[in-house]
Amino acid sequence: MDDQVRSLLTRGRDHYRAGEYDQAERVLAELAKTRQPFADVYEMLGFIHHQRGEMEQAEMMFEEALRLNPQYTEAALHLAVTYNDQGKYEEAREVYERVLSGKDAAPKQVDKLIKGKIANMHAEVGQAYQEIGSFSEAAEEFRKALKLSPGFLDIRAKLALALRSAGKNAEAIDELEAVKKENPRYMAVRLNLGLAYFSEKRLVEAEREWKEVLQLEPANRMAKMYLGLIASKS
Repeated sequence: MDDQVRSLLTRGRDHYRAGEYDQAERVLAELAKTRQPFADVYEMLGFIHHQRGEMEQAEMMFEEALRLNPQYTEAALHLAVTYNDQGKYEEAREVYERVLSGKDAAPKQVDKLIKGKIANMHAEVGQAYQEIGSFSEAAEEFRKALKLSPGFLDIRAKLALALRSAGKNAEAIDELEAVKKENPRYMAVRLNLGLAYFSEKRLVEAEREWKEVLQLEPANRMAKMYLGLIASKS
């Protein structure tokens, strides 16, 4: 490696680590023109493009990083996220499943950060299924996400909503109660738990949830509206 290339690489990495992405891109793009086989140069460029919403450019950069180093786990996951952001769900699934399975000599130990990224990808696919009314498929994706990151309460809440939408109120209640136990001030969960109880004709429990929401948030309009449902049943 000659001195000019070494200097560009050092400057590019320093700007990138400092979050100075415009400066980093200029230096790294210049370095990329030299066709040096530095996979991290393309991974950094891909990340910068992704941050700007330039998904096609990001995809090309991550793919080049993986061409140079097929074992580059971070580039593989960034590529999977980029595919997912473009609606290329099958391509994304193939990439991150390869990472998890350890193929292509990829590291077998997937750390917490990487698991979190993959969990969020499953959650995004689940949300897409939810939006088109495929509630069972949505629930399956949310469960996959939670298997990787059980502590993601927002995904557990989405799973509960998918289950309730699929008519599986008893399962939804179990999930909502688990989230409530972890965070009693999660108002959307408390409201949905009340609705799940209401659907099961457990009116006393539904009323309790909505009244407790009003105690925590006296101006909560949804809780007031739902309590009107209870009044209409009296």
